[in-house]
Formats: sequence, structure tokens, C-alpha cells
Amino acid sequence: MPRLHDHFWSCSCAHSARRRGPPRASAAGLAAKVGEMISASVSGPSLLATHGVPDADPAPGGRSASMSGPEPGGPYPNTWHHRLVQRSLVLFSVGVVLALVLNLLQIQRNVTLFPEEVIATIFSSAWWVPPCCGTAAAVVGLLYPCIDSHLGEPHKFKREWASVMRCIAVFVGINHASAKLDFANNVQLSLTLAALSLGLWWTFDRSRSGLGLGITIAFLATLITQFLVYNGVYQYTSPDFLYIRSWLPCIFFSGGVTVGNIGRQLAMGVPEKPHSD
Repeated sequence: MPRLHDHFWSCSCAHSARRRGPPRASAAGLAAKVGEMISASVSGPSLLATHGVPDADPAPGGRSASMSGPEPGGPYPNTWHHRLVQRSLVLFSVGVVLALVLNLLQIQRNVTLFPEEVIATIFSSAWWVPPCCGTAAAVVGLLYPCIDSHLGEPHKFKREWASVMRCIAVFVGINHASAKLDFANNVQLSLTLAALSLGLWWTFDRSRSGLGLGITIAFLATLITQFLVYNGVYQYTSPDFLYIRSWLPCIFFSGGVTVGNIGRQLAMGVPEKPHSD
């Protein structure tokens, strides 16, 4: 009887334990889930993302912080505009200095004649010549690297300041030769200066964009000069190309190449403007 009683007691205990087992397990799982939900609501979106809940967007305007671009008031755009203004001022100053020196040489050799009422100004030159030449130099100097970047052909030939200074010296020499050299006729002088101008481009540039822009600048500047001389603003002695001298386009071409090289050198190491897209 004791053995039968013990066997019956052990079976009933095991059976009752098996009955009470699943409710305890389910209660423990429910408590664990409730704890996880409470901890998730306290800790924030990082734990919700761990359990597959989509993260709330913390950035205003419906964009996440990773997808938002640089702020409009950030330092990058201001730095780009600041460098652009600096380059423009440097190019403007170079154009003013070259205009004063070269135009004074032309006036002293009686190649360019201004009316007496406007010549008694800065360095015996017309007051509007230096600002116009400075503005043109700034536009051309900024245009050359811009065209290079749009064409995808960065200029890498002799990118150093020593080469730029030699290019300026050759340009001044070409302008000096136009006023100093005496040829039998203007055609010979024009052909000589044309060869020197192409030699300047080949020596210091050798780019298709530089050649195309130089020819375009020479053409437009010649038209503007023809218009000014036609309206009596100033005049040239011994004109042989309508109202001007035939070698003047060569001066404009070599000047465009020279200022373009200065602008390219100033643009080295400057990041491009960020695109809106």
C-alpha cells in the first residue's frame, strides 16, 4: 500500500505540474513583451528599428538628416562666392594696369589719338579706358576656366605662375612691337604680329578652347573698336582696316590668351560651384 500511495502521489503531482506549466510560461512571455514595449517607448526610435518598426523622421519637412543637403547658410557657398570676388578683383586690377601701360605706349607713339579735352586725365589717357579694360579682363579671365570645365577639358599645359609671367611679358612685347617696329606697309606688320600671336598661343596655351575664345574675343573687340572710332570717340593714324589698323585683332587675340591664362591660374584649386540637383 505505501508503494501504491507514493506512485499515485507522484503521478498526481507531475500531472498538476504539467497543467500549471504552460500558464506560467505564457505569463512570463507576456511580461517580457510588455517590458520590451515599455523600454522601446522610453529609449526612442533606435530600439523600434531593431524590432522592425519603421523609424520616425526626426528632420523637419519630411526629410531625414542623411538625405538633407548642405544648409543654405553653410560655409561652402560663401567661400565659393568669396573666392570668385577675389579672382574678379585681381583680374580687374591686371586689366587696369595693362591698359594704362599699353595705351600710354600707343599714345606716345601717336598710334592712338584721343581728343585733347579727354586726355588730360589719369596718366594722359582717357578716363574710361582703364575701367573698360579691367572689366573686360575680369570677364575673359573668369570665362576661360568656366569654358574648360563645361567642355570637360581641363587646361594642364604649363600650369605655373612662371609661365604666366612669361606670357604677360611676350604680350607686352607684341604690343610694344606694334608701336615701335617700322615696316614698309601695315600688311607686313600685321602678318608679323599675327605670327607672334599664334606663337604665344602655341607656347603658353595649346588648347582648342583657348584658340576659339581668343578668335571670338578678337572679333568682338574689333567690332566694338570699329564702332567707337566711327562715332569719333578716338581714332588711329594711318587706318588700313576700315577705321582701325589691321594688326589690332592680333593684339586682342594675344591679350585674350594672356588674360585667360591668368584666370586659369587663379582658378587652380578652387572647387566648382555646387549644382542645384
